[in-house]
Amino acid sequence: MKPPYDATSHYDRVTEAWTLLLGEDLHVGVFDDDGEDLATATGRLTTLMVEAAQIGEGLEVLDVGCGTGAPACLLAAEYRARVTGITPSAVGVSAARARAAAAGVADAVFEQRDGTESGFPDASFDRVWELESSHLMRRRDRLVAECGRVLRRGGRLALCDFVLRRPVPFDEVRRLRERLGLLRDVFGDARMEPLDRYEELAAANGLHVDRRLDLTAETRPTFRRWIENADRHRDALIGSIGESGWSDFVEACKVLASFWDDGTLGYGLLAAVKG
Repeated sequence: MKPPYDATSHYDRVTEAWTLLLGEDLHVGVFDDDGEDLATATGRLTTLMVEAAQIGEGLEVLDVGCGTGAPACLLAAEYRARVTGITPSAVGVSAARARAAAAGVADAVFEQRDGTESGFPDASFDRVWELESSHLMRRRDRLVAECGRVLRRGGRLALCDFVLRRPVPFDEVRRLRERLGLLRDVFGDARMEPLDRYEELAAANGLHVDRRLDLTAETRPTFRRWIENADRHRDALIGSIGESGWSDFVEACKVLASFWDDGTLGYGLLAAVKG
């Protein structure tokens, strides 16, 4: 019998391997064409988020689900923002701090906190940045409410993530149980919501959505790139996550690709301003 799922333990265990599998940015890419490399495509998604958030010099930014700190360090180094990155993973915090120290980035700091209950005072930040972490937080209502709470008036939330693109009836969920279980084992205990749901939650918390993008088609080549990374780093990955972990990752990428192709899942970005 498998032990009970624990999100923090899961990400502590896989963080090192994921840098090899997903790339330094630890998120999907937005591709102009199928021939592009993953780093260029992930950089393009980060740029879209920068534009949506309207990141600028001196702004206080909260990065919710900061991973190993790559976007936060970029925002601090290139855009002169002051960034606080948070994640429940101690391994992620350690890796992010090491990244910032190695790059000499003083304005990116990292703390172990929960994005749905961060503990920061009201109106602490000018921007909330949420790049591909919300699908792992079951209480999406609490997450968006917390984003609204810590934002100052006129501040902006920028969020991008995996989204549900069509209703999935219960009988279909039962048929898909093995494939969904594989995704859970590999990528975490995720729950996707339609982009409309995020917009509803934003409005309920005083946030007006002024930008919304469907990036499903542009992100589709990501999964082939992740499989290529798995093949390229096979020996190192097996040493880290084992042979079954390696093969499960490859199969999970194929499952995600199939859900993209049949219209079940996709990818979206939205930005909202606090009135």
